[in-house]
Amino acid sequence: MQIAYPGVIPMDASAYYQLVTMHGMIMVIYLLTALFLGGFGNYLIPLMVGARDMVFPYVNMVSYWVFLLAVLILVASYFVPGGPTGAGWTLYPPQAITSGTPGSGLGIILMIVSLAVFVIGFTMGGLNYVITTLQARTRGMTLMRLPLTVWGIFTATVLALFAFPALLVAGIMMLLDSILGTSFFMPAILEAGLGEQMAYDGGSPILFQHLFWFFGHPEVYIVALPAFGIVSDLISIHARKNIFGYRMMVWAIVIIGFLSFIVWAHHMYVAGMNPWFGFFFATTTLIIAIPTALKVYNWVLTLWRGNIQLTVPMLFAIGFLITFTNGGITGLFLGNVIVDVPLSDTYFVVAHFHMVMGIAPVLVVYGAIYHWYPLITGRFLNNRLGKIHFWITFLGSYSIYFPMHYLGFMGVPRRYFEIYDSEFYTASTADLNQFITIAALVTGFAQIIFLYNIIVSIKHGKKAEKNPWKACSLEWQATEMPPEHGNFGKELPVVYRWAYDFSVPGADEDYIPQNTSPNEVTNARVEKT
Repeated sequence: MQIAYPGVIPMDASAYYQLVTMHGMIMVIYLLTALFLGGFGNYLIPLMVGARDMVFPYVNMVSYWVFLLAVLILVASYFVPGGPTGAGWTLYPPQAITSGTPGSGLGIILMIVSLAVFVIGFTMGGLNYVITTLQARTRGMTLMRLPLTVWGIFTATVLALFAFPALLVAGIMMLLDSILGTSFFMPAILEAGLGEQMAYDGGSPILFQHLFWFFGHPEVYIVALPAFGIVSDLISIHARKNIFGYRMMVWAIVIIGFLSFIVWAHHMYVAGMNPWFGFFFATTTLIIAIPTALKVYNWVLTLWRGNIQLTVPMLFAIGFLITFTNGGITGLFLGNVIVDVPLSDTYFVVAHFHMVMGIAPVLVVYGAIYHWYPLITGRFLNNRLGKIHFWITFLGSYSIYFPMHYLGFMGVPRRYFEIYDSEFYTASTADLNQFITIAALVTGFAQIIFLYNIIVSIKHGKKAEKNPWKACSLEWQATEMPPEHGNFGKELPVVYRWAYDFSVPGADEDYIPQNTSPNEVTNARVEKT
């Protein structure tokens, strides 16, 4: 709005940068990470592995309250002198803690403290997810019979347990630079507006960038891997076909997780580095695309000749598949040093990042909610409203971010409060910014349809029978729907097969639940799992 129609919203540059910073940090850390791992992980892992609860339910409860405390500390930064930090969600020093930046006092301190508290809370929950997956599986539930949703959440949790300490350490060091005047990241520098040398010397801002992105790129997959797992289940269930290449999909998730730790510096090409260093990270960036592309091929092959049901969850799953593929292709552009340098800090990066880390995961979140809402509430969401919500969200998102690629090629810079009356602001870019703003407003208001659907359907939605999607995984085989405390009644289920026995030749129905013994389906020609 500010870029397209300057002055329409009464705000100055400081407020603009503070809003942009909080938007980035809240969406990446406090929403998507917490929602995929804390939300879906907490609810689905015990049900899908055949457990009654998390192995440490008390610690799990404490992790929630610690997360809430982290959010409250973050919100509190709006009520301190100077307001929240406006350093950008990457919080780069020396900018983040010098006087020319909004919120360089208490704002940045509260941001760092909030992140530290969040990491503590996540560690409590994360250990719970890992141990529950490894130790609380029901009889017969081998690792290679786990639904891919569990594999995605499990692997992402392991990544987070290794990656978040880098962010925590970087935050503590910058906190010491800000409060005690140490020089971990602060070089000898003149104070803005005064020209006097500040009491720092010898620090390395590049060190912070390495620590941040050592966390930051695994963070992309901390969000993406659970989305991969969930969308695999949605596609398989709603196409009535077993997932293509299950073991390949599992190993792709694990390999992506490992490789995510050796690609971080492709975010830092413009920071200056040895050409061989750049060559190494450009190469690893291309290598990590191989298992990612493998998953896309397997999703497409799962759909191939399936009995595709164009339900609302399936629409969102297909929308994710298209969006993530488009965003991934632009990632190959930015993984190449010679292409990334001129495109860095332009709207091309904004478009790529939001397609991969914003729109694609959010589409999966919506698809998952439409899919598991009957399990949670015993009722369906309204189908017609769901399809309206999907099409406005999907087409609206493309209307917002596709034009930004062009703006990036035109050289329009990101993170600018004002860019009119500049060499970047031609007639075409001005028109596109106005078009993007209108599309964003329409898409944003369309989410009211979703919220209305969620609230009204709790009492007035169509009642769902048990296992309405005819899925094979254990969460749908609970004794009651919605599942009661303890999930599975007096006895835990026994698992005899994987979670994807759909359209099995010889079977009476087009699905065989995981807890159905071979004696009950003697004529079915199932794969041995």
